[in-house]
Amino acid sequence: MESPKRNPVDAEHRRPVVTSTARAIDSLLDDAPCGFVAFADDGTLRVVNRTLAAMLGFAPDELAGRHVESILAVGSRIFYQTHVFPMLRLHGRVDEIFLLLRGKHGEDVAALANAVRRERDGEWVSDVVLMRIVERRKFEDALLEARRTAEAATAAAEQSRLETEDANDLLERQALELELSQEQLREQAVELEHQRAIAESANRAKSAFLAMMSHELRTPLNAIGGYVQLLEMGVHGPVTDAQAEALGRVLRSQRHLLNLINDLLNLARIESGRVEFKLGTVAVDDVVQAALPMIEPQLTARKLSCEAHVPRELTVFGDREKIEQILLNLLSNASKFTPPGGAVRVSARAASERPGRVQLSVTDTGVGIAPDKLEKVFEPFTQLDATYSTRKEGTGLGLSISRELARGMSGDLTAMSVPGVGSTFTLELPAA
Repeated sequence: MESPKRNPVDAEHRRPVVTSTARAIDSLLDDAPCGFVAFADDGTLRVVNRTLAAMLGFAPDELAGRHVESILAVGSRIFYQTHVFPMLRLHGRVDEIFLLLRGKHGEDVAALANAVRRERDGEWVSDVVLMRIVERRKFEDALLEARRTAEAATAAAEQSRLETEDANDLLERQALELELSQEQLREQAVELEHQRAIAESANRAKSAFLAMMSHELRTPLNAIGGYVQLLEMGVHGPVTDAQAEALGRVLRSQRHLLNLINDLLNLARIESGRVEFKLGTVAVDDVVQAALPMIEPQLTARKLSCEAHVPRELTVFGDREKIEQILLNLLSNASKFTPPGGAVRVSARAASERPGRVQLSVTDTGVGIAPDKLEKVFEPFTQLDATYSTRKEGTGLGLSISRELARGMSGDLTAMSVPGVGSTFTLELPAA
């Protein structure tokens, strides 16, 4: 009996031998004068040739594993969801579809697409060939010229009449599909503009509501704080120790609620782009020396030591008030999440590995943050110790607002932490 045929195998390593023909096919696909992409039914890109990657400004391996919609412009994503993929599922192929691709740097790349859906290696995969359209008008003129050529060819020979008619039908379908695509894109653009206007209107209404509510809430809260202080001073008569303690609780609650309202108002301003920055040269040591006395009562109450090491000559280009706000938030968090007897350290340096940048860091010996939670602490309404049983007061907006303020000054706010050892939050800003 004849033994079954097998793939060529390297006798020493027992692995399939890649034939020169297979390599040649891979090379031909990569070097083809048109883009090629294959994606699974869930949208995951399986194959992207070098031509398409270069057309979009990517390295050949940057697109593997992404979703096909990541390389489509907004309008084409909608068209893909509502027309292209349903047509592939229903008919198994689509021809001459106009799409706008999205390049690596946000630029639009126009292309015509032919696609076929088939089962391969146990899953359904859609193979798509993409022909770039450099200039839409020239492409349409070329189609019209091709039609005139085809019509002229019918008079040259009766033998080619049927072929010419088929070519004319094809060109008419292409023109119709292009017109349909353009109309759909226009309708989608109108709808997107309408949705954008609705979103902007809602955002303005939200900002106006928050501004109004913050004013309406802060006015009575400030009055409460003022009357409590008058009572503590004995303006309305002697105050017993028990009454003084109760008044202290009222005042602390009033300040806490006022801070929450201020955080919400700051977040609304950042989201609406209404935060103004007064940029200039700022001495880092001056900001640190101004912030430490304000946080000292909190550190003392927690029995924490604090030291600062900031060179006098270090200066940054930023908004002094915003830098002080960020530093106070970092110091407050450090004292809040560091057990009694711990330490807080403030330091600053010129970043030698990043010329032209200055780094201001706050380090504590607190509970630390798990690695998988480190970036989440910068998300709005996220508590620093969400993984621990003890919950601290606050909205969870401080770090989110601080990072946005840092980025508004062409800087950034980052964190490093070891659970049980402590954390370091670093504000990086341009050097002045």
